[in-house]
Amino acid sequence: MIGRLNHVAIAVPDLEQAAGVYRGALGAKVSDPVDEPDHGVTVVFVELPNTKIELLHPLGDASPIQAFLDKNPSGGMHHVCYEVDDILEARDRMKAEGARVLGDGDPKIGAHGKPVLFLHPKDFCGTLVELEQA
Repeated sequence: MIGRLNHVAIAVPDLEQAAGVYRGALGAKVSDPVDEPDHGVTVVFVELPNTKIELLHPLGDASPIQAFLDKNPSGGMHHVCYEVDDILEARDRMKAEGARVLGDGDPKIGAHGKPVLFLHPKDFCGTLVELEQA
């Protein structure tokens, strides 16, 4: 069921500075920032030959990323995103296996314009998992 790694997300306290590190020191192609109000984040994507790095920054006071940064002021890895062929089938399988789907269980549109779901980190070795329909 699980497909390719789509991206690794890193929460950052300063989006411009973080994008500059990837663009400058590492020579990576970095997208322009995009606000994702439904998710409470501003994101940039670092393009790699085999996947992407998503840099996340809080958008507004109620952003879940702000709570993460309050606990981790320097930032850090927030989640990994795997592609699936059918997000509803994946959700139903995860639930049948006992995994907890966060939120109301219905997919939301993610930063790539595709349906996404998040799975509870306690069910996946302490790592928040995002599933994105490929």
